[in-house]
Amino acid sequence: MGIYQNPLETRYASREMLEIFSEQTKFLTWRDCWIALAEAEKELGLPISDEQIEDLKRNRENLNLERAKAIEKEIHHDVMSHIRAYGEVAPKAAGIIHLGATSCFVTDNTDVILWRKALHLIQKRLVAVIRVLRNKAWEYRHLPVLGYTHLQPAQPTTLGKRISLWLYDFVLDLQELEYRQEHLMLRGVKGTTGTQASFMELFEGDRAKVRELDKRVAQKLGFDRVVPVSGQTLTRKLDVYVLELLSHIAQTAHRASNDIRLMQHSWQVEEPFDTKQVGSSAMPYKRNPILAERITSLARYVINNVQNAAYTYANQFLERTLDDSANRRISIAEGFLATDAILILCQRLFSGMQVYPQVIHRIMMENLPFYATENILMEATKRGGNRQILHEVIREYAMKQVEAVREGRSFDMLQALRDSGLFNLPQEVWEKISDLSQYVGRAPWQVEELIAEHVDPLLEKYKEEADPAAEIRV
Repeated sequence: MGIYQNPLETRYASREMLEIFSEQTKFLTWRDCWIALAEAEKELGLPISDEQIEDLKRNRENLNLERAKAIEKEIHHDVMSHIRAYGEVAPKAAGIIHLGATSCFVTDNTDVILWRKALHLIQKRLVAVIRVLRNKAWEYRHLPVLGYTHLQPAQPTTLGKRISLWLYDFVLDLQELEYRQEHLMLRGVKGTTGTQASFMELFEGDRAKVRELDKRVAQKLGFDRVVPVSGQTLTRKLDVYVLELLSHIAQTAHRASNDIRLMQHSWQVEEPFDTKQVGSSAMPYKRNPILAERITSLARYVINNVQNAAYTYANQFLERTLDDSANRRISIAEGFLATDAILILCQRLFSGMQVYPQVIHRIMMENLPFYATENILMEATKRGGNRQILHEVIREYAMKQVEAVREGRSFDMLQALRDSGLFNLPQEVWEKISDLSQYVGRAPWQVEELIAEHVDPLLEKYKEEADPAAEIRV
């Protein structure tokens, strides 16, 4: 009989992200924490020998996970089970493992170390998405496309400008991610209630040594800062910040994917569709936007996942409670795994997006009479026409155009206005009115300015980094 497997593991997330949140990586990092603690304590004068440190290092990768699981089944404490299992393979050091520490020394410091690794992978994927969108926005910066407000036809824009809206939001997400990376701090060595009392006992009341211990352990683990205060746990406010960041990325991906789904509905663009891909089990002709739909589906999960961290933080009692543990094991790892999957899908979707200029042009021309009316009115008035009378004429023909659209008939409103004889406009003006590029304002230059002033300088920092592969597993 089979057992449940998490789809984030079997279908969506990358191997790289799955490895970061694997048991092996977590427990190896626990051992890194214990080694760093023992080394720092020895350096500051505690009776720990070089032989004991070497025993810890030599057996770091000898995880004996099955033995740890067996012990945990008996004692119902995960950290103590691994302390005992580590001591069994490194017997010379068994007596000094975890000296003065509480469980959160390994669990919370490990969390931050894994976050840093996971955020770096998210950063690489986000940069790759931004590069793709940057090039797409540039390529289509001049292509007029019908703009929509309230999901109703409005003033034209360009496809590149529309893409730039997604691009800029992803840039904001990357800037927020960089901030979070820069401000990551370890819990350090704070003791059972955050007072460092156990370490004060070990170092016979030497406050300077205890403070130095905090710094040295962090440095050995690759950090230059620790939080200034904590209870037993690292503040769960940091969980909120991390999951909110992932939510921001998911929100941007959701919004962009929805735009593509809407445009694919009218055949203006289409997401990549493999040659043997099946769109529907019942309708062989279907070409469903499955990548965009999968992005929005996973994004919805990530967006809602923030509530787990928010409630966990809000419900912490005094120096700590344990009602955070089970929730955090699930919500934080899955938040990263789902966001990893979202960005992989985004990279594939945006890079393979097909654009159909002829369809876009047809839709533009169908709506041209509506957004061209102001230009017609102004040009005719400048040539002596009565603005109020011409306004009423245009309104009447516009209603006929609307009626034709509703009834599925064709009606050339611009030709009807020309044939009316009421608009004294030369041929070159009518031709100019049909030039779609005049209706997009500064859209092409807005795209160029965004890229030159905001996107390219940001990407310059990552020019030496190769984009990760965007492998979609199913």
